[in-house]
Amino acid sequence: MEYNTDRTTLKIPEYGRNVQRMVDYCLTIEDREHRNKVAQSIIDVIGNLNPAIRDAPDYTHKLWDHLFIMSDFQLDVESPYDIPTAENFVGLPDEVPYPQKSRKFRHYGGVVKTMVKHAIEMEEGEEKEALIYGIAYAMKRNYLKFNKDTVADTTILADLSELSEGQLKTEGIDLPHAKSFNISPAERKTTIVRKKGNNNNKKKKRRF
Repeated sequence: MEYNTDRTTLKIPEYGRNVQRMVDYCLTIEDREHRNKVAQSIIDVIGNLNPAIRDAPDYTHKLWDHLFIMSDFQLDVESPYDIPTAENFVGLPDEVPYPQKSRKFRHYGGVVKTMVKHAIEMEEGEEKEALIYGIAYAMKRNYLKFNKDTVADTTILADLSELSEGQLKTEGIDLPHAKSFNISPAERKTTIVRKKGNNNNKKKKRRF
């Protein structure tokens, strides 16, 4: 009996040993035209074995790269793409920059921060004052959604001043009372906790 520990290591285990054997056979074909046909057949096989990869952009390019990887980059065939080399797969991939967002004031939402940036760039006037009031109004409404019955206007305006780094004037802004916002229960960020003693979860006794 032949054990897997006695066999060669698979380059891409997801395709299985039979596909690897097909690649190894393709390497032994001397006729280039026949070798190209076999290589295309292998591409069709591994594409059928992994239909999920077809959702990826340019998936056929990836399949051809996988074919060359399984051949240790020794396969000499005509490829519709640039033939990769072992050096292309050495080392770690380039780091993808991740957007750094501050967690502070996240309860106000990203739209509010965008509005603040826009208000800072506006020229002084009634339109800018109206926008600053609208931002403060939206901030108070968003604040109240987090199960807060009330919040002082000074807190909202202080947060707005900090968000704008003191570039927006908040003096004289008088916001409506918390009760006038009429926030529905569905809008509140609540967490429903089910009681352990719920009658619906109790097992009913069977009658025989």
